[in-house]
Amino acid sequence: MKKKAYFATAEELARGGLEAIPPQMISGKHLIYSSPATLAFNSPGAEGFGVKRAGLAVPDSIMLIVAPGCCGRNTSLISSLPEYNDRFFYLMMDETDIVTGRHLKKIPKAVKEICDCCEKKPSVVMICITCVDALLGTDMERVCRKAEEKVDIPVRPCYMYALTREGRKPPMVHVRQSLYSLLEPQKKKGNVVNLLGFFSPLVDDCEMYELLQQAGVKTIHEISGCKDYEEYQTMSQANFNLVLHPEARFAAEDFHDRLKIPFIELRRLYQTDKIENQYRALGQVLGVSFDQEVYKKAAEEAVERFREVCPDASFAVGECMNGDPFELALALVRYGFRVPEIYGTITAENFVYIRHLAELSPDTKVFSNMEPTMLYYDPSGSGVNLTIGKDAGYYHRDQPNAVWNQDRQPYGYAGVRRLFETLTEKVLQKGEKV
Repeated sequence: MKKKAYFATAEELARGGLEAIPPQMISGKHLIYSSPATLAFNSPGAEGFGVKRAGLAVPDSIMLIVAPGCCGRNTSLISSLPEYNDRFFYLMMDETDIVTGRHLKKIPKAVKEICDCCEKKPSVVMICITCVDALLGTDMERVCRKAEEKVDIPVRPCYMYALTREGRKPPMVHVRQSLYSLLEPQKKKGNVVNLLGFFSPLVDDCEMYELLQQAGVKTIHEISGCKDYEEYQTMSQANFNLVLHPEARFAAEDFHDRLKIPFIELRRLYQTDKIENQYRALGQVLGVSFDQEVYKKAAEEAVERFREVCPDASFAVGECMNGDPFELALALVRYGFRVPEIYGTITAENFVYIRHLAELSPDTKVFSNMEPTMLYYDPSGSGVNLTIGKDAGYYHRDQPNAVWNQDRQPYGYAGVRRLFETLTEKVLQKGEKV
């Protein structure tokens, strides 16, 4: 009997509900299959902004990675990038360290040694530790306090714990809290706002910047745009925060509790009518009426141009891209395209999209990238002729692929427009090759 990759249809998932997600869809309940499709986002050397890159978002910061050689070596690709030259340092753990925990006494000494040899005094030292210390139960907060006493600069923990990925506070949630924990209270300014959620700026033509200016905002802070530590500290002057990614929610709550800065949460969406509603709601909170028409029209025109060159588009949507695979799949279906397959991790937040997909495209198959039976995935007969995300491109290698995982973050109408412009380009390129 031929073995097949496990999947569940959108209709089956919606019928079972959030409490009855099949165990094959929950990575903590089975072995992890790290195929080439998942290595881009599921390994310690993850592409994009994994824990280690994200931990260096504060200007002039450095990182000490405390890990066995097998974990530390995955940083070599990142540390070779020019912007990270001389910002990564390593404290290698041997078997005795793992058994006895003696490496914990070495960390403060290593931090002092690193700071003494740096030409410029670092603004903060991030200590990145791995699953080894998760299993040892290391109190990293205490170790960081010991290190601070030796160097008189902030030292913060940065947890690269794959074991906690599906817990209450996954690594990417915790690292955001660590990054903003350095901010000190300052006098608030009514025309300043922080954008929280990403470690790189929004795309330069994103309408968010202009809409906020319509609301009277003069200064928009993004951690990635801060030139130095002093400018980073001015984020404490914000009148409010906009949370653009749910993983920044805990950090925003810290802002509110510690610095008395309230926040408004928005989502990255690819459905133009939902984007319009979200901006309208934001405008009501800010007491303004945003003029969105020109941005919405440009996005919808990009969708129509794509429809002209590829009226029979049939998508496989992956999770290794800038977006929620279920929300993007729903957007594509609502635009009139087919989505036979999705590769994604189901959460309480995106299950609402699965329910809507079940109504509009009940036969859409949902696969879990890390489920071991993906070894037997067979693309034949899927009907897919376009893919979004590096993982989807791996499964359908003969079809045009929009990787859609750039550092500059697509958002709002600009994100929709750019995505469909990219898809149009990919289709036309395939036609030229044929």
